[in-house]
Amino acid sequence: MSEETVNVPVTAERINPRLESYKQFWRRLAKNKAAVIGGCLILFIIIMAFVGPWIITTFTDYRPNQTDITNKLAGPSAAHWFGTDNFGRDIFTRVIFGTKLTLYVGFFSVFIGGIIGVIFGIVAGYYGGRIDTVIMRLMDVLLAFPGILLALAIVAVLGGSLTNVIIAVGIFSVPAFARVVRGSTLSVRKLEYIDAVRALGASDFRIIFKHILPNIMSPIIVQASLRIATAILTGAGLAFLGLGAQPPRPEWGAMLNEGRPFMYEAGHVALFPGLMIVLVVLAFNIFGDGVRDALDPKMKK
Repeated sequence: MSEETVNVPVTAERINPRLESYKQFWRRLAKNKAAVIGGCLILFIIIMAFVGPWIITTFTDYRPNQTDITNKLAGPSAAHWFGTDNFGRDIFTRVIFGTKLTLYVGFFSVFIGGIIGVIFGIVAGYYGGRIDTVIMRLMDVLLAFPGILLALAIVAVLGGSLTNVIIAVGIFSVPAFARVVRGSTLSVRKLEYIDAVRALGASDFRIIFKHILPNIMSPIIVQASLRIATAILTGAGLAFLGLGAQPPRPEWGAMLNEGRPFMYEAGHVALFPGLMIVLVVLAFNIFGDGVRDALDPKMKK
């Protein structure tokens, strides 16, 4: 009996399965209307953070720290869209300039916390034993403190500044990343191909960063997208308490604190920075939920 040759069609999935998985992710994400709206808001906010100050300084005479005592606590108008504060500064201009500071705190603190947390988590999950016990007990100690209190204690020790806020928020983000990465590493390291690579003589460093880390990126991405909202909210809370960006820098949390004494006579001073914080945190939360659903294999239909 002669053998028949079967021609298997070559598809995009066979050529590049990773590219196909990316396409499936974007298709699932695009079906989530709330996530698309959140993503569009985030994109708009990022563009506003970098383009907005240039537009204001080029086409208007307003500056974030420009005072006009004769026009203080003025309500929203055509000249001042968000009104003015107790120093006569244009609130809209300060909100636009403060967007970059807020995103700076959110992204860089999560980046720092993510890097440290991923390293701790992947080392604990891969080696196990005493190393796992020591690292995870350290994470448990950090988790024993409420996030805002831990960040508050760190900033109180380091001193109030934007850089110290980023460090504090990054440190309190470490345990969340470490626990997620450890759990994912424990499941991946038991797979057969890891044993095969180890049998071929691959070093631990190569196994961890070449074979394990790429396969646990999904939970890391989800955790990062959701953690940015928490970082922004915590950073604004520290600034509200006077431990973040120092006056006259137009940070939204600090602007909330400056408008607090005028809540009854000029509520707009605190209203618009507060609304911006709510909008940004909501956008990142909605987008993070959409990313989680798109990366979850159980959501496939």
